[in-house]
Amino acid sequence: MAVSAALTLLLFGLSLLAVEKPAPKEAPLPPAKTPEPIAAMPPGKVDSSYTVRVLDGDVIQEIAMDRYLQCVVRAEMPASFAQEALCAQAVAARTYTLYKMISGGKHPEADICTDATCCQAYLTAEKAAEAWGNEAARNESKICNAVSATDGQTMVYGGVPILAVFHAASPGQTRRAGEVWSSDLPYLQSVSSPENGEAVPNYYSRVEMSVQDFRRTFLQAHPEAKLSGNPAEWITGLTATGGSVDTVTVGGVTVRGVELRQLYGLRSAAFEVEVQDGSVVFFVTGYGHGVGMSQYGAHAMAEQGAGWREILMHYYTGIDIEIRGR
Repeated sequence: MAVSAALTLLLFGLSLLAVEKPAPKEAPLPPAKTPEPIAAMPPGKVDSSYTVRVLDGDVIQEIAMDRYLQCVVRAEMPASFAQEALCAQAVAARTYTLYKMISGGKHPEADICTDATCCQAYLTAEKAAEAWGNEAARNESKICNAVSATDGQTMVYGGVPILAVFHAASPGQTRRAGEVWSSDLPYLQSVSSPENGEAVPNYYSRVEMSVQDFRRTFLQAHPEAKLSGNPAEWITGLTATGGSVDTVTVGGVTVRGVELRQLYGLRSAAFEVEVQDGSVVFFVTGYGHGVGMSQYGAHAMAEQGAGWREILMHYYTGIDIEIRGR
């Protein structure tokens, strides 16, 4: 009981506003061959037994947990991904939702919202079918099966649903929570991730700007920085762990890699930076904050034969998986 209570206090104190879960919005991976039809499984008894108060714009809707999770999985992971990866995503979404329901957040009248930058993305079956075209029936069956096959399954640590954050693609190594946000959590540790860079859209990206624009943006955030003289000497002391930048010194001011990512709109904090012919160029790997489950890594693990439980227990350290409802 003491461990559970202490963990709950830690969870409640962690800023949820910092949680970012960018979904891979690029074109989904094409199937290797023409797939066989997938039969839909019946809905589960646990998820369908209670509702979630969902803030969608200015409207609060009460939606059965299973229906809500279907909307989240449609929005957060390409339906072309392996079924076991979709199941892992469904469990992560369920766990995150229960965490929000227990700990509360910025929506006093609702449990969760449909803004991906705040809570979780949300996509109705009707809107998804328009985008999926001829694959709509098969994709919808995969999404519904991911939710029903994992009915009620929830990741817990010390008896408490975890902060089940995820991201699109890491640079081969995920990050500790404390490397990105203000607090560490025992289950959000750095682990290996088997992304196939060739299969991830825009896995390698490049951001280029003039030295004047770079200087202006950084000085707006840190007016004390000394950005004069040779621009090639402005950026020094870059330190990195597992491919992601921990800290870098700009004009004598040391900042975290995650701050530089935010200032310059980089896809991740896994970057190298150079000054070339009057421009500052960032070479970036992966997409997202890098904490928790990598979605493309989960897909790669599933393609290699891993089940959803194995995927989740790899990405979330020391967790248990239990059936939970409201």
